[in-house]
Amino acid sequence: MHVTFYVQENCALCEEAEMMMKLVAEDDEFIWEKVDIKSDDALHEKYMLMVPVIEYENRVLLYGNIGYVDLVLAIEEAKE
Repeated sequence: MHVTFYVQENCALCEEAEMMMKLVAEDDEFIWEKVDIKSDDALHEKYMLMVPVIEYENRVLLYGNIGYVDLVLAIEEAKE
């Protein structure tokens, strides 16, 4: 399972969500890639008001304030 994690610089929610990603990845088997939305104009326009965003197979799983339990449940649901 490969998850894309969209962030932007100077984003406190992004930093918190990244900590959650690391914690969940320790217990669950999935790969995630961090992408700065400012690296691509289309991504910036699409997600600028939503970051952080966790996406799997072009489907947004979570965005905004991402908690540990929400992330665990979203990853498990996406695997099904």
